[in-house]
Amino acid sequence: MASAPRLETPLVVTLDVGSSSVRALAFDSGGRAVAERQLEYAMDTTPDGGVEIDAERLVALTAEALDGLLGEVGAAAVAGVAVSTFWHTLLGVDRAGRARTPLYSWADTRSAAAVEALRARLDEKAYHARTGCVLHTSYLPARLLWLRTRDAAGFGAVRRWMSFGEYLHLRLFGETRCSVSMASATGLFDQRAQTWDPSVLAALELDPDRLAPLADLDAPLSGLRAEFARRWPPLRTIPWFPALGDGACSNVGAGCTGPDRAALMVGTSGAMRVAWPTGGVAIPTGLFCYRIDRRRILLGGALSNGGSVRAWLSRILRLNSPEAAERELDAMPPDAHGLTVLPFLAGERSPGWVAEARAAIVGLSLATRPVDVVRAGLETVAYRFALIHERLRQVCPGAGVLVATGGALLASPAWIRIMADVLGVPVIPSLEPEASARGAALLALEALGALPSVEAAPGRLGTPVTPDPARHARYRAGLARHRELYGLLMPFFTDAAERARQEGLTNDRA
Repeated sequence: MASAPRLETPLVVTLDVGSSSVRALAFDSGGRAVAERQLEYAMDTTPDGGVEIDAERLVALTAEALDGLLGEVGAAAVAGVAVSTFWHTLLGVDRAGRARTPLYSWADTRSAAAVEALRARLDEKAYHARTGCVLHTSYLPARLLWLRTRDAAGFGAVRRWMSFGEYLHLRLFGETRCSVSMASATGLFDQRAQTWDPSVLAALELDPDRLAPLADLDAPLSGLRAEFARRWPPLRTIPWFPALGDGACSNVGAGCTGPDRAALMVGTSGAMRVAWPTGGVAIPTGLFCYRIDRRRILLGGALSNGGSVRAWLSRILRLNSPEAAERELDAMPPDAHGLTVLPFLAGERSPGWVAEARAAIVGLSLATRPVDVVRAGLETVAYRFALIHERLRQVCPGAGVLVATGGALLASPAWIRIMADVLGVPVIPSLEPEASARGAALLALEALGALPSVEAAPGRLGTPVTPDPARHARYRAGLARHRELYGLLMPFFTDAAERARQEGLTNDRA
């Protein structure tokens, strides 16, 4: 019997706060996970497109997860605490340092009218070139303008606006810092100057001191407030690093740290991302540009609809057990169902960024089976990634290998094969089940000097899935139908949304 690998100290704890669960994990200095505690939760939704949660509830869950982890591994060997959390969240904090608003998710679409208002104030092409973001409900400019318009007095009572990661540290330490990683995905950050963007703040009439001060991993916090120092005594004086964006951490944790290899992530949502050394890079239309840290850029595209598409279809269509459904899906020929699908259950992000887009299924007949619809759903998500991949290859022609990450994709060999055949490039399953948490730990270990670089601890990889040329050709025809349907329906969605906004304005005046 082989002995277990020897753990290498020091340990780093990662607090990984995602859209549906909170995890606390411990990693050794070789980047191996040694313990984990997970707590699940659900965000609150509203009929008008709201997705939010009480920030104190999320702080309590995070602390509870850390309690459970420390009960298992102790804390004597812990040298630092890293945080990986979702990008694009926002909450307002009062002068006493407590949340005055809910924590708004990236998936909250109530700021759609504010997007149009910002287009009248900003040159969107120049905005994209500076910030790496587009004017969209996912990002903070539209949400801030919406909040000011909805409740000017409440907006004025907020001392600072921040993400959940910054609020967690504010509660723990009484002070906070916004990492370059988190700031880079707000839509408020100048990627080249690496400061809050003056033009955007001017358009929002927002002073920069109402945002958290910027920092990188060389500026950790320490000295827990008394309440938490009593709760976790060994963690009181060690470094707690500024929160990082989960997508940036995922690339690092999966070993996708250079432009020769892209990460293909499908969880509830989806993303395709390539890491890039700091320097000039042209950002293709429709893609984002964020940062891992001051030295590393992250270029890619995001989908609001990833694993959520399969989960929704499976639930609505009442498929058999997941195992039986997987076998049936895997046995089907490519694009054999006669369906063309737009997967926009939660609107569109990359590459068109039409927040008003909605899902559609065309081609249904009396012969259509539930499994046909689910298979078409998996294929259409792959088509959306194909559109992102085309644009990424414009600036990263060497990114011909994709590493599959994310629970929804890694749980489905059939979907990985679909991705490889649709995209026409090899897809390698990551063997790191918690890539985001691992990436945050590696970046913390690098900052501590316990790891020479994150590249020194590459992610474990499985067997590559190579594309089949005949299946790829079949999918090119399916992708052409997908593009055609998108072009036909997008004007309908945008026109309908504009009519609804105008009716809302008329009703408000009445």
